[in-house]
Amino acid sequence: MTVQPQASATAASPRDFLGHPRGLATLAGTELWERISFHGMVALLTLYMAEQLLLPGHIERIVGFEAYRNLLESVTGPLSVEALATQTFGLYIGLIYFTPVLGGLVGDRVLGRRNAVVLGCGLMTLGHFCMAFDQSFLLALLLLILGAGFLRGNLIAQVGALYDEGDARRSHAIQIYYSMVNIGMFVAPLITGALGQRYGWHYGFGFAGFGMLLGLILYATGAARLPAGQPTRAAATGARLAGPERQAVMALLLLMPLLTLYWVVNTQEWNAYNLWVRDHVDLSVLGWHMPVAWVQSVNGLACFALVPVVLLLWRGLAAIGREPDDIGKLTFGCLAMGAFTALDGLSTLVFRAPHQVPLAWVVFNTLGESFAYLHVQPVAIALFARMAPPSMKAMMIGVYFLAIFFGGLASGRLGGFYDHWSATNFWLLHAGVVAAAGLLLPVFGRAVRRVAAN
Repeated sequence: MTVQPQASATAASPRDFLGHPRGLATLAGTELWERISFHGMVALLTLYMAEQLLLPGHIERIVGFEAYRNLLESVTGPLSVEALATQTFGLYIGLIYFTPVLGGLVGDRVLGRRNAVVLGCGLMTLGHFCMAFDQSFLLALLLLILGAGFLRGNLIAQVGALYDEGDARRSHAIQIYYSMVNIGMFVAPLITGALGQRYGWHYGFGFAGFGMLLGLILYATGAARLPAGQPTRAAATGARLAGPERQAVMALLLLMPLLTLYWVVNTQEWNAYNLWVRDHVDLSVLGWHMPVAWVQSVNGLACFALVPVVLLLWRGLAAIGREPDDIGKLTFGCLAMGAFTALDGLSTLVFRAPHQVPLAWVVFNTLGESFAYLHVQPVAIALFARMAPPSMKAMMIGVYFLAIFFGGLASGRLGGFYDHWSATNFWLLHAGVVAAAGLLLPVFGRAVRRVAAN
C-alpha cells in the first residue's frame, strides 16, 4: 500500500487562532501541559534528591540504585550527596533530550507523528506517577526519558507542517508555541513548589503526572485539526537526499558544538542553580520564606512576558533593514547569557554572607537570561525546522536536541564542582563557556548563511 505524504494544513484549517491554523492551538496546548509536568518535576528534582531521596533511610529503597551508583562512580570517582544529585539530574536532562533523535526517526518513518505523540504522553504520565514512590525512582526516570523521546520532536515538527513552504507565519508560530512553554515554566514550579513544601515532595510529582494526563487528553481531542500523521513517502522508500538538502544538514550540524555550549549553562539553571538559590539567596518576603522552586517560576514568567517585546524589537529592526538573521540572533543570545551568568557569580562577591543575595538581584538577572534565551531556543528550533529536508524534519529537530543532551551531561559533571568550588568561580566558568559560543557562532554560521542565500 502506498503511504501518502503529509500535507500542510494551511488550506484546510480556518485561521482562527491568533491568525494561525487551529491546529496550532492543539499543539501549543499540549506543549503547555507537557511543560507544566516537566518543569514541575525539574523544579523539585535536584532538591528532592539532595535533601531526601539520596539520604539514609530512603536511598536503600530505590530498586537498582546501588548498581547505578557504582557504575556512575566508576567514571566520576566517589560523589557526595549533592554531587550525586546534580550528576543524576544532568544525566536525566541529557537523556530526555537525546531520545527525541530516535523518537523523531520512529515518528517520521514508522509510527507517524500523531501515534508517536500519544505514546510519548502515555509513557510520561506513567513516569510521573512512578515518582510517588522511592522504590520506582529509576523506573520513573526511564519512562520519562522514553516518553519525551516520542513526544518532543514529533510534536513540534507538526507546527511546521501546518504551513506551506515559505509561509512567513511559521517563525511567529514557533514563538507562540514557545510562549506555552514559558507559561508552563511559570505555573509549574509555583504549584509543585508549594505542594512540596507544604505536603511533601511526592504531592508535587503527582501534580506533574496529572498535568501530563491532561496534555494527552487535549491532544487526542484536537487531533482532527492536525496534518495527517502517516510517515512521509520519502522516508518510507528510503529516498536519498538531494545535494542542497545534504548541504543544509551539514550546515546545521556545524552549529551543534556551539549550541551545546549554550545548553551547558542553560541546563545548569535547572540543576545546581537551585542549590545556589537555597544557599545564597535571601528568600524572606515580609517574614515568609518563599519556596526555592518558585525562583524557577520567575524565569517562565519573564520568558512569557518578553516574547512580545522580542517580536516588536525584531519587527522594528526589520522596518529599518537592521533585523539580524538567525546566526546574529543566536550570537547575541549566547553573549547576553554569558554576561548575566557572570553577574550571578559576582553577586556572591558583592553580598558575601550566606543567604544575602537579594531576591531583586535574582529577578533582574533572570530577566536578562530570559531575554537571551528567546534569542536562542526558539530561533534555533525554527532554523532547524525550516532548513531540514521534509523527509527528516522531526529527526533533525531531534538532532538539535542532541545539543541539550551533551549540554545536560556536561552541566551534570560541572555541577559536581558546586560543593567544593566558590560560587563565584563556579558561575564565572559557566559564563566563559556560553560566551565562547557567542564569539564562535559568526564563524561556524557562515555555512548556514551560504545555504540560506541559495
